[in-house]
Amino acid sequence: MGNLCACLSPRPAKKRTRPVKRLSNPPHAGAAASNRWSRVRSSSKDKFDDSALIREQALAAAILFRQQQHNGSLPQFDRSASLRYPNSTSFSSSKRQSLPRSSSSRARSLTDPLLQPHQLVNQDLQIADLETSHFVLVHGGGFGAWCWYKTIALLEEGGFKVTAIDLTGSGIDSFDTNGIATLSQYAKPLTDFLEKLADGEKVVLVGHDFGGACISHVMELFPHKIAKSVFVAAVMLTSGQSALDLLKQAAGSNDFIQEAQIFLYGHGKDQPPTAIELDRSLLKDLLFNQSPAKDVALASVSMRPIPFPPLLEKLSLSHLKHGSVRRFYIETPEDHAIPIAVQEAMISSGPPERVFRLKGADHSPFFSKPQALHKLLVEIAKIPSAS
Repeated sequence: MGNLCACLSPRPAKKRTRPVKRLSNPPHAGAAASNRWSRVRSSSKDKFDDSALIREQALAAAILFRQQQHNGSLPQFDRSASLRYPNSTSFSSSKRQSLPRSSSSRARSLTDPLLQPHQLVNQDLQIADLETSHFVLVHGGGFGAWCWYKTIALLEEGGFKVTAIDLTGSGIDSFDTNGIATLSQYAKPLTDFLEKLADGEKVVLVGHDFGGACISHVMELFPHKIAKSVFVAAVMLTSGQSALDLLKQAAGSNDFIQEAQIFLYGHGKDQPPTAIELDRSLLKDLLFNQSPAKDVALASVSMRPIPFPPLLEKLSLSHLKHGSVRRFYIETPEDHAIPIAVQEAMISSGPPERVFRLKGADHSPFFSKPQALHKLLVEIAKIPSAS
């Protein structure tokens, strides 16, 4: 090991003697010659002195700035202000819409980890006063509980209890996706969890993408255990609809979705498809067009096929059970998988209690807008009980 470390350690650089630069003609009077002679005489010592001076000046300026800010002579920087429109008051609403969208100019206060969880919500928030402080997060098709890692961290640091479910054949669940035949089988981990909840305990149920069908399924089974349901860029079904009915609308408005789908035939080519896999090379443009590269990389190695039969299943939802659970929808305007027009059509078909719009969010807001999503989830949790 010692020899190996010695081999890998950098060798000391050899000193090179720089040749003395000689001038064929000594300097003489005149501005040009004087300037040239001054440049030749400049040495590394002079450059070091200059850089040291600049550092000292920068340090002094920073200290002065902090002192002025502490004394109140400078205004506090508001991280909630949008960086996309620095002079927002001087732009009309039509002018704002005409400006190009750029990931580099998005408001960092919502996307980047600049704010702590307690800064994202009201300081007077009392967890104990909420109807429930327990969130249950349900991933979409192909995803797993892993996709909520930012949301889990933010909610838990804010004092909430969080449970993220791996549906059958998803995430770290080892079941073969090709063997999933029904929606109830796919959603069984969620059903089992809600069955084991203590009497009187309620949760805020959050579903993303195809997870919307799963939370609708359990809303019919356990309406008394669900305080609120939140659909995040999710399929929100009415009775008699299947997830495929809505996804067909999305595919019809975007040929790109059809290009990304790869059907799997686990029971043979002569049998119906058993699952859908998404082309890894098209994931970013389809699901993560506003998300950080590191999250796209995580998804590309973590996503699994989507079981096909549950997509075909039409739900039977009653007004007495499913309809008794309060529903909220979070729109994602930059969504390429379920375009905003399809989201609005679902909302019109079965209007929820309230609709929120997450500006700048793609189909995966837990990656592209984690702090803004967190803020909306807490806001929904704070909405008082109707009773």
